[in-house]
Amino acid sequence: MKLSFSTIVTVMVFSFTISAAERKPEPIGDPIPSKIEKGEIRVALENFVRVPETAESASPVQTNSAYARIQYMTPLPDDSGRLVINDLRGVLYLTDEDGSEPAVYLDLRDEDVDFDDSTFPNETGLAGVAFHPNFAIEGQPGFGKFYTAYSAPSDSGIANYLEGKADNHESVIREWSTLNPEANVFVGTSREIFRMGQFDQNHNIGTLAFNPASAGTSDHGMLYVSFGDGGGANDPQEFGQSTSEPMSSIMRIDPLGSDGEIAYGIPSDNPFVDNENFAPEIWAYGLRHPQAFSFDIDGTMYICDIGQTQIEEVNIGQAGANYGWRVREGTFSTAFGIGGVRPNPVYPKPVDEQPFTYPVAQFDHDEGNAISSGFVYRGSSIPELSGKFVFTDMVTGRVFYIDTENLVPGEPAEILELRIEFFGQERNVADALGFPNTYSRGNRAGLRLGIDSQGELYFLTKGDGRVRKIVPIT
Repeated sequence: MKLSFSTIVTVMVFSFTISAAERKPEPIGDPIPSKIEKGEIRVALENFVRVPETAESASPVQTNSAYARIQYMTPLPDDSGRLVINDLRGVLYLTDEDGSEPAVYLDLRDEDVDFDDSTFPNETGLAGVAFHPNFAIEGQPGFGKFYTAYSAPSDSGIANYLEGKADNHESVIREWSTLNPEANVFVGTSREIFRMGQFDQNHNIGTLAFNPASAGTSDHGMLYVSFGDGGGANDPQEFGQSTSEPMSSIMRIDPLGSDGEIAYGIPSDNPFVDNENFAPEIWAYGLRHPQAFSFDIDGTMYICDIGQTQIEEVNIGQAGANYGWRVREGTFSTAFGIGGVRPNPVYPKPVDEQPFTYPVAQFDHDEGNAISSGFVYRGSSIPELSGKFVFTDMVTGRVFYIDTENLVPGEPAEILELRIEFFGQERNVADALGFPNTYSRGNRAGLRLGIDSQGELYFLTKGDGRVRKIVPIT
């Protein structure tokens, strides 16, 4: 049979359409080609305090040789100038803004609370602490109370969520009630308020925090908690976009609001409280490993989300937001957002079929490996840093900053690197203070940030267990 010219053209067009439809996007070799340049802001470091050396638990070989696994330093909300430091190995220390020698406030290893950091000492342990904003106000709800996030064995309790998937360990939030808020050693009682099953050893519970700008609002006394996707590469349990449990989320609860059935309350203004498809604790979700977040003085939340193999993110916390993991990583698509392509590279982002909230800043793994912590600088000793969000890469030890004015999700701001002077010369933190990296060759910085009540920032380095204050170069 002889085909007409028009039929031949139609067949050719149809074949081309099928071929084009079957073509998959190519992975992006260099997601962010522009390099992070060093900014003009220079700071020095001044020795502040050093915590005591802590011993390892019985742990697997992947643990590291950190002197003390100090994670965060934050002020107590009582105008005392006291600062609390948590060591992942189970100890809470108190110091103050005068740099007094850190002393043990509470050692979870000595309490009957099933504390255990041996599953994976690089992440499990005493992950976070937060003092209730009414901690020092006698007669007010929350007086004398603070909260810890830590790891416990899977058989030590019944989880609120994912009890059936608690193959590795469980993440626990515990409330502590001190008899004397002015005391520098804890004496009092405690109760467990929340527990989550963890199927793998990492990407578990992270920061606990209260909004410092919430006085007089319904947000006052509400506890924010970060959870990762439960571990493993590429979110194997698909918790990133699951909403039936508060994994991969920022969770918001009322720690004092027990209704008898659970040991905490669900705030009535949580964004999904009336949606049967969501765990009502969820405040925002779609995060891979938001190990650290912080509040600015105006109540803006900044979330540091650790990426898979490509993109590290800074996000603005928004009630009800979906940050896209595991179908998005930064402003790009993952393989799971496309289908039929290999995981770990990122790909051009297709048209969103649902609303996602994208980062206000991001960097790729040409620049660093894992975003670790960040705060907006509100101190007075370095005026040129005022209003900048300062954040760290825990592996390389690089320290970055962005302007916080006019940040727009999905339009990443320019990142600059902070110039840091050690012992009279500009140096990288990993080179100057690092310890052997158990993940790859070379040194690991183990760098985190702390903050005091005046908004001044501090470096916390696990390799030597020291806290150093950021000061102007003189």
